[in-house]
Amino acid sequence: MPLMDDYRGDFDPDFELARLSRRALVVLAREYMLAAHLQDRAGIPQVLIRHGGDDMRKVAIEEWMGASPIYTPRMQRTFGFVGDDVATIFKGMQLDVGAPHQFLDFRFRVLDGRNGEFQLPYCGALMDVEPLGEEMVVGMCHEIEDPTFDATAVATNPRARMRPIHRPPRRPADRLPHCHWRVTIEPDVEPVHEIALTDEIRKSRLARLPLSSAKPAEPGGWRDYAGPFDPDFQLEDFSHDALQKAAAEFCVQGHLLVRALMMSVAARWGEEDARVIGGAQWVGIAGLAAERVRRALAIEGDDAAAIAKLLQVHPSFHPRSYADLHVALDGDVVRCWLDDCDALREGDSFSWFALLGETPHRALDAIVRTVNPRARCRPADVRGARVAWAVEIDPTADPAPEPAEVKLTKYSKGATFEFVPRRPLRS
Repeated sequence: MPLMDDYRGDFDPDFELARLSRRALVVLAREYMLAAHLQDRAGIPQVLIRHGGDDMRKVAIEEWMGASPIYTPRMQRTFGFVGDDVATIFKGMQLDVGAPHQFLDFRFRVLDGRNGEFQLPYCGALMDVEPLGEEMVVGMCHEIEDPTFDATAVATNPRARMRPIHRPPRRPADRLPHCHWRVTIEPDVEPVHEIALTDEIRKSRLARLPLSSAKPAEPGGWRDYAGPFDPDFQLEDFSHDALQKAAAEFCVQGHLLVRALMMSVAARWGEEDARVIGGAQWVGIAGLAAERVRRALAIEGDDAAAIAKLLQVHPSFHPRSYADLHVALDGDVVRCWLDDCDALREGDSFSWFALLGETPHRALDAIVRTVNPRARCRPADVRGARVAWAVEIDPTADPAPEPAEVKLTKYSKGATFEFVPRRPLRS
């Protein structure tokens, strides 16, 4: 079957990401990377609202410190660049959802095996918090980044340190680059240690999920990143199979961050609070990601087929090796179900999938309303499925308003950020 540059045309119940061309996978993988990053904008404000700024910063630190030492070595193994030098650290950062391409425009420079620098001519995260005042800027660029940047390096070299050359608050107010950091590996310093939360997350099925695999269906590009470090790396450099793996692993990173957030909240205020905050986070990013992914893959129309296609590609339900989602079209009804899978077998409350039950979660309505505000999710029964729901469009229903959680998430500049291809597909 010919590869697809977008998802116009008919709904395909057997659709999988491998059906997309390299060009389309580049677009979708960048959206998955940004969605995993912006879910923080959906979740962390919920902590602020319920518990205040000091606790918000503590949870944000634990969220990234808990997850990044797990997903960083996954990316290293997936793309074949295991090592302990600065170039390996930078390769990992280029494939980290904490640094979505262009929105956080990292520019790297390797000086030697133990020394390097990076700067950000543009930082979308700074653009989000700068209007909120200096206290918020210091909270993010100092209190949160200091421990989390070092934690990013732990998986590569526990004696690596990231220290600012300059960083916000910006003085003068229009200073460029937005920040500039030095990275050094110091053999004689005390190694940075993982926090206890990391070890707890590592026990999950998600953390132990086999690395993504794929077969190429289109020539060209790198099948791994085992070669020299490229400071100008773009997803266009990857092959068809590497792009499939990148898209899947970006979603794994996102789910690990959800787990870290919810576990950090639960340790402080209990599981019910974690479910409330995790649920609000899912609603917020589900609606925003739905809008962006639908636009990126040119999913047209406002009918059931468009809803079915959007659910197939939404990052909440990837990778399929973790969340075994099925989508079928039955006339004007969309039927969805999750077969028994690791996402439903974690045995705890610390994931979006743990929020699914007989009544469809509000995050599902946040997704489908982006296609048609008169679409509604309702309970359904699919033989053998542990979780199922159906989607119908009721032409007599009032249009569903945009959820407050989505509106809050859209405060981020990432909601309307436009990616610009910086190089053609590598041959």
